[in-house]
Amino acid sequence: MNQEPLNFSYTDALQLHHIIQTQQFDLDTIFHYIFPLADHMKMIVETGGANYLAGKNAIVWFEQPSTRTHVSFIAAFKFMGGKIMFSTENAAQFSSKFKGESTADTFKILSGYNPDIIISRFIKAGDALTVALSSAVPIINAGDGDNQHPTQALLDLYTIYKKFGRVNHTNIALVGDLLHGRTIRSLAYLFGKFSDIRLSLVSTPALRINKDIKDYLTKHSIDWSEHTDLLRIASQMDVLYMTRIQAEQGSSIEEKDKEPGRFSIDAEVLRLLPQQSIIMHPLPRLWEIPEYVDNDPRAHYFIQAQNGLYIRMALLLMVLRPDLVPQIIKN
Repeated sequence: MNQEPLNFSYTDALQLHHIIQTQQFDLDTIFHYIFPLADHMKMIVETGGANYLAGKNAIVWFEQPSTRTHVSFIAAFKFMGGKIMFSTENAAQFSSKFKGESTADTFKILSGYNPDIIISRFIKAGDALTVALSSAVPIINAGDGDNQHPTQALLDLYTIYKKFGRVNHTNIALVGDLLHGRTIRSLAYLFGKFSDIRLSLVSTPALRINKDIKDYLTKHSIDWSEHTDLLRIASQMDVLYMTRIQAEQGSSIEEKDKEPGRFSIDAEVLRLLPQQSIIMHPLPRLWEIPEYVDNDPRAHYFIQAQNGLYIRMALLLMVLRPDLVPQIIKN
């Protein structure tokens, strides 16, 4: 999907309202607000929580099933003392959406119940932006079709930063379904903000990343190249970011392309991959990462998922209690 960015930005980190696209965030906001807050939230979780969001109410409205994003947002809200008014992870089947109710009408109804925030996953690309532009209630996009997944991209970036202490000067392979992977799109927009990242885009010809993303990377002077065999580049990578084939978005892959090492990890890929590198995946995984890889110290996908809790806590605080942010950052 070639969707224009929001026509407003958040250069002032304490004026964050909707979270719809990664284009909203500048590096100052990311590194001086979001990441330090996430570090603090990790400590909060380890000590049993806080009351930062006491008196705040959320609706968690997912039109598609989810594990990590859905549960981590609920956990994030509760760790900070907030209340979940209502939560569903299959609203397309178990709400009036099933009867044909429009997304616009659904969100008029939801906002009328006076939540402080609505966290939603949308089936249709672009619905998050459409809703946000007419909503007085803050909207967090927890994924809209094959368009974007901004909180996932931010936690991915945080995972890279916590491992290497930097994001620049890294070689990153994005592997798998680059055509329909919304995390890939959101990450690409984030990577475009850096000055020295090399991207290797590994996919079948049918699942290559869209031209608009390639144009964006080129415009922002990101060194990128396309490949059809992971084995050929594994030895050069700092980050191996694996993705599954998005069958629900219409993606498919031939059996011959499931040959170990081409678009999946096998023993030879592990042998070639530098010891200081990391393996990431937004999950759920399928055949692209065998379970035996879990025992490899380079496997970071479960750490990545845990980081999602801290990043989402940080973002919720910035949206709902910006008055608390300066003191927390200062300390």
